[in-house]
Amino acid sequence: MTTSQKNSVADECKDMRIVYSPLNGTGNLPVRRILKELGFSNVYVVQEQEMPDSNFTTVGYPNPEDPKVYALAKKLSDKVGADIILATDPDADRLGVQVRNDKGEFELLTGNMSGALIAEYVFSQRAAKGTLPANAALIKTIVTGNITDQMAKYYGATLIEVLTGFKYIGEQIKYFEETGSNEYVFGFEESYGCLVGTHARDKDAIVAVMMLCEAAAYYKTQGITLYGQMIRIFEKYGYFKEDLVSVTLKGIEGMGKIKEIMESFRNNPPKTAGGYQVLKVRDYQENTITDVDTGKVIPTGLPKSDVLYFELNDDAWCAIRPSGTEPKIKFYFGVKGNSLTDADEKLKNLVQDSVWKVQ
Repeated sequence: MTTSQKNSVADECKDMRIVYSPLNGTGNLPVRRILKELGFSNVYVVQEQEMPDSNFTTVGYPNPEDPKVYALAKKLSDKVGADIILATDPDADRLGVQVRNDKGEFELLTGNMSGALIAEYVFSQRAAKGTLPANAALIKTIVTGNITDQMAKYYGATLIEVLTGFKYIGEQIKYFEETGSNEYVFGFEESYGCLVGTHARDKDAIVAVMMLCEAAAYYKTQGITLYGQMIRIFEKYGYFKEDLVSVTLKGIEGMGKIKEIMESFRNNPPKTAGGYQVLKVRDYQENTITDVDTGKVIPTGLPKSDVLYFELNDDAWCAIRPSGTEPKIKFYFGVKGNSLTDADEKLKNLVQDSVWKVQ
């Protein structure tokens, strides 16, 4: 092969080095099998986290959103010169990804970023091959980033927002099958869960591994890393960045405090935040979307849920909700910048605004 020739996707699959950790959960065999069937021959599993361990001795809290769980994987990656680090949660329905940035250092992608990478790959490839349906649907949860909105618009797909919880995405798939209104193409949530295809009604980390690694090999044939592709997505749709702040309030007093916080924001929503103006307030428990300027109220169109969502100017937003599984109240933030630096600064200002302080 001359230097002017590009490797094929199959060549890149053989050459790409992947470090994977099942975090002592169930993903080990299915992930290794799917990568082998795709032609990835350089897959290195973190030995200490390969076998199931209900105590998660080497991990602590086995959440792929937590940068600390990648310590052993990064150590192995330095040894083998990995291109990508993957980690699936214990029941293998969520996928965390670390990729090398433009400095060659590993960087943990957010769920919004990894979801956008897979969505763009799926939609762009199907559009190029002429297999993207005219009634294609892209589904996201209400606390997932807004870059998805721009992606759906670009590909002429219907964007559907659902409440937090992948079961609501599954419900939409069933509805599409019953009515024929749309054809499901992709759905995801910011907490690392996504689904390509309709083989399941829940998030599936095994398929996410398949699609992300396939995308990595494809882009590598063009001399582009996954990080480089993420930058191209930002350049195409806008520099959307998000953050999540969770406040833990344990016990009966904590439950009361969380309820008090929600009621305070519900009854006295902020007018401004982080230099932004609040344009609309969505109260999913009251089934209302209130225009701050006009006072006009319309329904959310979704089932009741204890979630408040503040639409801000310039495509920024914030949402607040109690966790359904932990004694926490969660604050979600999203902005759109003119560059990564600009987006990071805007996000920092929005997150740090005292209007969100609860303690």
